[in-house]
Amino acid sequence: MLNSRMLKQFNKAYENDALKAAVYGASPIGIVVMLYEGAIKAIMTAGIAIEAQRFDEKARMISKAMDIIEGLRIALDVEAGSEAAVNLNELYLYMKTRLGQASLKNDLTILAEVRSLLETVLPAWQQVDRSQPAASAAAGA
Repeated sequence: MLNSRMLKQFNKAYENDALKAAVYGASPIGIVVMLYEGAIKAIMTAGIAIEAQRFDEKARMISKAMDIIEGLRIALDVEAGSEAAVNLNELYLYMKTRLGQASLKNDLTILAEVRSLLETVLPAWQQVDRSQPAASAAAGA
């Protein structure tokens, strides 16, 4: 799941050295979890910026969330035919469209919708990430 295009997209969205170090030490699923968390944080920050009428910050944060979601989308292996990958691809495209609308309209409701979608899917990725070391240990035993 981790590929060079995904890393480039991630680096574009995050330019913090400490975070880069965490990314390169994380599992591929751990990176997905960090991407989800980063997108959620960016959307929350965009909402705060809208309320404060700091529209340049709103635009920057929505753009960051869109970049993260695009990174997640690019990492999918849709060509393998997995129904989950196809569904996630469609979900990510929908989220990006909705974020664009939220940006144009300064719409907090749309931001909350996209954040809710991310927060709904995130626990599944977190569960997979938590179960990976156990699965690796069991395979090695």
